[in-house]
Amino acid sequence: MITWYHSWRAAIRIARRDAWRSKGRSFLVLAMIALPILGVSAADLTVRSAELSTEQSLERSLGAADGRISDPGLGGVPIMQSPDGSNYNPIGDFEDKPWPEGKADVTKALPAGAKTLKDTVGSAKLRTTHGLLHTEIRELDASDPMAEGILAVVSGRLPQKSDEVAATTHFLESSGLKVGSPLTARGFDRAYRIVGSYELPNALETDQINALPGAMLAPLDKALEAAGLSGTSPSTTLLATVPGGFTWNIVKDINTKGVTVTSRAVALNPPADSEVPLFQQEGWGNFEESTAAKAAALAAVGTVVGLAMLEICLLAGPAFAVGARRSRRQLGLVGANGGDRRHIRAIVLGGGLVIGVAAAVVGTVLGLALTYLLQPLLEDYLGKRFGHFDVRPLELLGIALLAVLTGLLAAVVPAVTASRQTVLASLTGRRGVRRSSRVLPVIGLIAVALGASIALYGSIMTDQFAIVAGGSALAELGVVALTPALVGLFGRIGRILPLSPRLALRDAVRNRGRTAPAVAAVLAAVAGTVAVATYAASADAEGRAQYQAQLPHGAVSMTIDEGGGRDVPGVRSTVQKLLPVDVRADVDRISVGRAGCGMYDSGKGCGRYEIVVPKANECPLWAVDPANPDQDPSEKFSKAERRKLAEDWRCKEGVGGGAYIDGGVTVADARLLKVLGIDDPAAEKALAAGQIVSFGKRNVDSKGKIGIRLITDIEAADRAAEKGQQPPGEIKTFTAHMAATKAESYGLSALLSPAAAKSAGLTTVPFGAYFSTDKMPNTEQRQRLDGELDKTGADVQLHIEEGYTSDNSIVLLALTVFAGLITIGAAGIATGLAQADAEADLKTLAAVGAPPRVRRTLSGFQCGVVAAMGVVLGSAAGVLPAIGLRLTEERQQLAWYEQALDEGWGVMDPAPYVPVVVPWETLGALLVAVPVGAALLAALVTRSRGALARREAA
Repeated sequence: MITWYHSWRAAIRIARRDAWRSKGRSFLVLAMIALPILGVSAADLTVRSAELSTEQSLERSLGAADGRISDPGLGGVPIMQSPDGSNYNPIGDFEDKPWPEGKADVTKALPAGAKTLKDTVGSAKLRTTHGLLHTEIRELDASDPMAEGILAVVSGRLPQKSDEVAATTHFLESSGLKVGSPLTARGFDRAYRIVGSYELPNALETDQINALPGAMLAPLDKALEAAGLSGTSPSTTLLATVPGGFTWNIVKDINTKGVTVTSRAVALNPPADSEVPLFQQEGWGNFEESTAAKAAALAAVGTVVGLAMLEICLLAGPAFAVGARRSRRQLGLVGANGGDRRHIRAIVLGGGLVIGVAAAVVGTVLGLALTYLLQPLLEDYLGKRFGHFDVRPLELLGIALLAVLTGLLAAVVPAVTASRQTVLASLTGRRGVRRSSRVLPVIGLIAVALGASIALYGSIMTDQFAIVAGGSALAELGVVALTPALVGLFGRIGRILPLSPRLALRDAVRNRGRTAPAVAAVLAAVAGTVAVATYAASADAEGRAQYQAQLPHGAVSMTIDEGGGRDVPGVRSTVQKLLPVDVRADVDRISVGRAGCGMYDSGKGCGRYEIVVPKANECPLWAVDPANPDQDPSEKFSKAERRKLAEDWRCKEGVGGGAYIDGGVTVADARLLKVLGIDDPAAEKALAAGQIVSFGKRNVDSKGKIGIRLITDIEAADRAAEKGQQPPGEIKTFTAHMAATKAESYGLSALLSPAAAKSAGLTTVPFGAYFSTDKMPNTEQRQRLDGELDKTGADVQLHIEEGYTSDNSIVLLALTVFAGLITIGAAGIATGLAQADAEADLKTLAAVGAPPRVRRTLSGFQCGVVAAMGVVLGSAAGVLPAIGLRLTEERQQLAWYEQALDEGWGVMDPAPYVPVVVPWETLGALLVAVPVGAALLAALVTRSRGALARREAA
């Protein structure tokens, strides 16, 4: 034991001295190992610090209260809830009776002795220095001790008067206002003064202001209703304290009154699932991640970590080999003085241990320091404050041990190689000749065959991505094991090459021990890059083929569905002023009920309309039988009948587009046809004659008419629809004109002129406009327009049709750069090792009169040969996994498509199109530019003249 300790102590001291002498090489390896450790340790600290304990989470949501009481809107009927209150369900069977709706009296549900604090939240548009900003308005007396912890005051103070508010720091940044500024809301003349700023620890990016209860929301709602605008939609919960807290029994008792509770006591001591009535119901449960899913996630993480360690080992291994080769005389002296192979291996492994430990310390310390220094930026990025700076020593120790293990693994092969050198060969500088292993290629070939078979099975017989990915990873590891044999095959092309590249290739093939790891490192990086690039290029081709243009190329749409269209005229003019508009077509929508109702509003006084579909034109797959309204209509048909009906014109849905409007009727004149590129003179004449232009025959009855039903009672209409009956409502009938079937309508279903709508007694409100442009708006014009639209504060939906655009170009460029850097780094390390080996040959060449450029060209070709071999093998290995994944996707999409046909869901899209596209630009850059660039870089950094010396005697 003592002998073992002393020998390793001496080996580590020698390794530490060598690492210090070769600072450049040591720093390179240390950086390769330490950078991933830095990233992983910083990520671990960030994730753990951002995770909140139960107490911290409760403090941010409940403050100092024992619970939060909420009305789920089920009319006060008894309910069952989950322990955290996020899920609930009414007690009873509501299949044959209406679902409960309405408000519950929350105050009557409270136990005796409870103290409460009202917390009301709404939203409205507030005036800022830039225009209007949609902001959350909260009425909470945050100075009450019960609310302590919900808000964190940053500057100033909380409001104390009815005309004072505090604002979140994010709102002040977004609005350009500051503490002391006046604040007003759109449609409300009353001014408030900002007296302080605060932040929500769990939602730093929230635009919110805080006022005293009753100070803002109620008077603002009254003013907005008088102006015909949408209100603030306030919702109220109660923070409450009760002696002993809200136990699970108390929570269940409160549930009987139709109210939910978020309880501190229950969160800290949750009940067993068997004690939760909701979890005993069919379809409910305490769903957690399954063991299989956890195992799959762990396997995925382990695979990624393993491949990353393999890549680092392949890159760092040659660097350790360089050190061992340059220290061979020293290692020979160790052997000459009684050291055996174990001591030689210990010295080289000691180098891996020293650098691994240094990388672990440096990476972990830098990860700690950077996370601590960047904590405010990380919190802003995550959108919430850390609970505390959570350092978990065991996790950081495990991460650090990965660095040590990586350093040792990287030094294993150089250590074994160095220990096999004889003392004489080490002292005289002879390299010796050793046959390549015949076992490793066999293992690699088996792994390639097995991995390819698994990937092929996964892509053809199953729809599991994990099987394809696992098989591909195994096959790639097999290719890595085959690398020495594959390098030997490359040597056969040397006979056709000029002198310098022939010498470089011969040297690489003869010294596979140093060439193979570098080629394998390049292979692994390039294979991953090519796989991702092929998948991305294929996904781009699929997206381009499936892309459905919303409008003609260069056209612009602008819509606003709020406030009864009061902001629409101004926004129309703004768009026309700032963009190169050719034709502008104003668009209105039919409004039923109050003028201020939005298109999807179903509140008091709001209605809707619908196009009456003739009975003969209804799709049998969707038509509800009034005699049996609970039956799925498609169940009456066999699979074959459903497939046949799916091709029926009555059952084909439109593909949508930028001109679609809910309800199906767009109110505009013939200029809209011109903007959409619809050349149909007959349709223009029909519009002028007061007819409605239909772009589908499903809505037209046998008499050539289209009916529009005006629904004022939405609840009654929904009940009628559930029973398969016609909803109540007045029907307006128009003579229909069928547009040319070849015309692309971009989602336009029916077009009615404003004059015809007015003469029929329909109420319309401004909805937006469509614009054709002389040329595609440029970036500057769009930025100016976005700035002006932000000032309006309106919820403007703006779309500029520019065709399909790919988001993967930057990704492909980044991948190419990454693979290029790995390739140059690995090839550079191999070239340095080759120069160390070939120094005697270079001296001989110089002695016999070889020109100085030979040293440069030989170095460049040595680097280029390694890069080229790795890139070629990696490109071939990377395409296959991408093909497998695409085939798996095709099977999945075909299965979904066939299921849609079998179930009678209708077919909106054509059959799946899943192409496989090879990214030739990326491959070209990798196959040509990267090896050439590596060769040129190596030639440039190599000195033309070395020290002339006699060659050592053999």
